[in-house]
Amino acid sequence: MMEPRIRARYRMETPLPAEQAAEVIAGEQSTGTFTRIPGETDELRERHGARVESVTQTGASASEVELSWPLSNMGPSLPNLLATVAGNLWELKQFTALRLLDLELPPPFLDRYCGPQFGVAGTRSLCGVYGRPVIGTIIKPSVGLTPEATAEIVAKLVEGGIDFIKDDELQCDGPHCPFEERLKAVMRVIHDHAARTGKRVMYAANITGELDEMLRRHDAVASYGGTCVMVSIHSIGVPGLAALRRHCAVAIHGHRNGWGLLGRSRDIAVSFVAWQKIWRLAGVDQIHCNGIANKFWEPDESVIASARECLKPMFDVPGKGCEVMPVLASGQTARQAPATYAALGVTDLLFAAGGGIMAHPDGIAAGVRSLHQAWQAAVDNVPLETYAGTHSELRAALDRFKP
Repeated sequence: MMEPRIRARYRMETPLPAEQAAEVIAGEQSTGTFTRIPGETDELRERHGARVESVTQTGASASEVELSWPLSNMGPSLPNLLATVAGNLWELKQFTALRLLDLELPPPFLDRYCGPQFGVAGTRSLCGVYGRPVIGTIIKPSVGLTPEATAEIVAKLVEGGIDFIKDDELQCDGPHCPFEERLKAVMRVIHDHAARTGKRVMYAANITGELDEMLRRHDAVASYGGTCVMVSIHSIGVPGLAALRRHCAVAIHGHRNGWGLLGRSRDIAVSFVAWQKIWRLAGVDQIHCNGIANKFWEPDESVIASARECLKPMFDVPGKGCEVMPVLASGQTARQAPATYAALGVTDLLFAAGGGIMAHPDGIAAGVRSLHQAWQAAVDNVPLETYAGTHSELRAALDRFKP
């Protein structure tokens, strides 16, 4: 039986011949060093050396290269996988640019890691939302609110018909807004609303912290009847997320703040198409992918590629593809619904708008309704301006949020 292999695809720029440069990566990230040593026998290289699977020239000094490694080099370990596919590569002087484009992991990783517990279907079930996007928002101002003031905003949001509310990534357990006091106040509002209407809004409480703090905060969320926790994935790291997932009884909302440090550069970077696979396997159920016409640097094609990838199975194993719900956020309003739907072709996403809801001229409820109307127009293939002719909330949103 052939040993399972890990595959990684890179875009590289180098003054060297492309095949030679690819061999430098293969050697550095497996059995080799800057010179041949006695212990690096032909037999050892054959068994454990990385292979250059393909090299495709894409420009005068640019190429795409695919490498593979035997699983036995590191075992099904995500931290050690990262050391292999995203370790010292960016320090190699042979390259003027290097970007990790994609990853392919073999099924044994599924025996080690839990993957998403709820994913797309579970998130929909917990929110009670089907046939359309989950409409969400972020508590703003990000910091400075007391627990009581936070609960007052949540009350307006749930009355307005929101499906999902999350803490801002900047607010977890500050002295002005202690975590458990905020959780208690917010969950009281959510339970009261559910008792009156039957609709239980999902609240993603930010539990980011040291591992013992996260587990304790998770337990508090579960004990108060919450259905989701949020973590800043780059703050807690892969082992932190994996440990939380093993303990977790609720959905995990993965916030990717800090991603620009890893992904923004054209030259030295990682594609989120590759990166999000690590976090899916480690256990997130929902993960941020930015949004169309966002307020940040990322172009639309990159956003859509990431969102599409979240919905694709990672493994050809029934029921264990690790699909997760993409979160489209960052400067989103009713205006982005048609382009988002046209690009994705599905409504399996969490569409999160802060100002796009709260800054609606007719209030929060109108802001929520404007998003429902925009998405219905998108699905029905009706131009927003036409649909707005008979839907006042959408009309007001289009007037307020100019392109």
